[in-house]
Amino acid sequence: MIVCSCNVFSDGEVRNCLNPGPDCPRTPAQVYRNLGCGPQCGRCATTIRAIMDQEMAHKHACTADCATDCPMTRQANSNEPGKLERWRRSTLNGSARRQGP
Repeated sequence: MIVCSCNVFSDGEVRNCLNPGPDCPRTPAQVYRNLGCGPQCGRCATTIRAIMDQEMAHKHACTADCATDCPMTRQANSNEPGKLERWRRSTLNGSARRQGP
């Protein structure tokens, strides 16, 4: 399936560049670079991210013991540590609000 009609690449090409390791793309921008292009209109970025999430979950599934020390998790979260922390706080605050009488 064609993912990006501007640069004309498929989901298979995105999946092929996602091999666990230090050179594995962690963002859609890194996928574009790996494929030798750059974003044009940007509409495919969310699809690329979905493919990345699906493929990495398939190729590297952390166990409960691994999750906190996992280099994949650290690398994925290192780009946006503030965003992760805000999500955790909002989730905890939302849970506390829902537990009311």
